[in-house]
Amino acid sequence: MKKDAERTAIIERLIASLKRCREEKELSLNETAWRSGLSHTMILRMERGERLPTIETLLRIADALETDLPTLLREATQSVRFPRPTPQKSKSRRKSPP
Repeated sequence: MKKDAERTAIIERLIASLKRCREEKELSLNETAWRSGLSHTMILRMERGERLPTIETLLRIADALETDLPTLLREATQSVRFPRPTPQKSKSRRKSPP
């Protein structure tokens, strides 16, 4: 999976987790908006995938849903495999003979 596809998948899962949490708590968009200090239109557009949330927005919604962002991020990234960085070869500097 390429980086852009991974990022998209994580964002989609994170937003789905937020929506599922909202629905499990039986909160309307308006109630969630009121609790988070955001507009219901913003939350609706985010849930529809029409708008990407900022970290601040995610934190506000997580607070409104009485959950935390790290938990939601863990859930969203659980099945994504991140490539391990390859070690960089160190460049040795050789001194030229005198």
